[in-house]
Amino acid sequence: MARGKLVDNEALYAALLNGRLAGAGIDVFATEPEDPDHPVFRLPNVVVSPHIVGETRGTARKRNASIVENIDRLARGRELLHRVDFEKPK
Repeated sequence: MARGKLVDNEALYAALLNGRLAGAGIDVFATEPEDPDHPVFRLPNVVVSPHIVGETRGTARKRNASIVENIDRLARGRELLHRVDFEKPK
C-alpha cells in the first residue's frame, strides 16, 4: 500500500508479470491520469478503480451534497465549504 508517487509503475509491472507480486489493487498513480495504454492495465492480476474505493453510499451522498453546496455557494459569491488555502512559495 502506498501513495501514487511512491510506486515505480515499471517495477510494479515487472513484479506482477514475473510473479514476485501476486496482484495489485491500484486507485492512485504517480501520473494522473495514467496512460491508458500502460501494460499494467492488461494484466489479469490487477484491479484498477477510481480513488473512491473506500466510499459507501452514505459517504458518497455526503460528498455529493457538499459538491452541490459548494456550487451554490460559488454561484452566490459566498465562502466555500472546507476551503484550503495554500501559501505560494517565496
